[in-house]
Amino acid sequence: MVNTEFLTRSVFVLKLFQPIRMESESMQADFTYEPVFDGAGCQLSVTILADRDAMRVQMQADAEAAGFSVRECCGLDEFASGASAPLGDLVLVDCGEASGEAMALLSRLDLRAGKSGAQLVVSTTMDALDAVFGCFAMSGAQILVDPGRADRIVAIGRVLAHVPNPRLRELAEEDRLMLLRLTEQVGSIAQRLEGLSGGIAPGQMEGGGAFRLEAPGHGWRAQGEDYLVVSATPAPRLPAAAMIRQLIRQRQMRAHFFDGELFADPAWDILLDLAASRSERRQVCVTSLCIAAGVPATTALRWISQMVDADLLVRIPDPHDRRRAHIALADATADLMARYFEAIGIGENSELAVA
Repeated sequence: MVNTEFLTRSVFVLKLFQPIRMESESMQADFTYEPVFDGAGCQLSVTILADRDAMRVQMQADAEAAGFSVRECCGLDEFASGASAPLGDLVLVDCGEASGEAMALLSRLDLRAGKSGAQLVVSTTMDALDAVFGCFAMSGAQILVDPGRADRIVAIGRVLAHVPNPRLRELAEEDRLMLLRLTEQVGSIAQRLEGLSGGIAPGQMEGGGAFRLEAPGHGWRAQGEDYLVVSATPAPRLPAAAMIRQLIRQRQMRAHFFDGELFADPAWDILLDLAASRSERRQVCVTSLCIAAGVPATTALRWISQMVDADLLVRIPDPHDRRRAHIALADATADLMARYFEAIGIGENSELAVA
């Protein structure tokens, strides 16, 4: 089956970037796109909240290009002080400072969006990320860090991907062929993955998914091995934090000799950093984890969100500051990490290599 979310997002991104490409070629075209409607036939609306005038204008242009009607477009303070009007189906927010008033507004938006089903896309800065992240626990907001226009367009595309049967304008032949190639590649990859997974893999939950969530149970046999996992064996413990930190440094050393993008693996870098922090009994804020992931912060946040949804990670509210939250390994994930380290010969009592 073709990934419809991927295709819808691809169509939208191509559609929005087409005017940029045409403008660069000094060409003229009419880029008024069909409105997008929900299942009841009502046009989807957007609420835009940003203090910077130029940002509001750009966000409004992108939302209208996607087919949304603008319900409200104003600054954060103006919205907070006004009457409590209904939110749009999409709420675009730009919040660069972690002031008390702004955080209170974000928390209220999270609550309202969680109850109404509105989709939140929030841009912020790295300095304000921890405070902004802590405001969202109910709405599943997409948080973008120092985003460019492309990041925001992709985020709006993710919202559109969940709209039933959105109507999009016909693509130019060149873009249609590009999308067709993307579709063929997705279909080919999906078929190959399906062929590799004839059943539920050991350690994976029923229904599949990107992550293995369960440790091998009693009586499980590894492929090509003639042994059983004995439940009476004591569960291994994570190695000392210094050992894990050494592994992280060794991974980072590759970027001194090769292009770092060749080795981007944010999920594994996140797991390693949280495993070391668990051994250190240290709490990890989301900003620190984004840095450890070794990818742009917006990309790291998407990985963190997916891993929380997959129960690999847990979000822990800060008991001293309700506006903030920490990220940690789930207990089952910590157990799997400990088993992995033991399998590669790094156990609780392993000694750090001295150069």
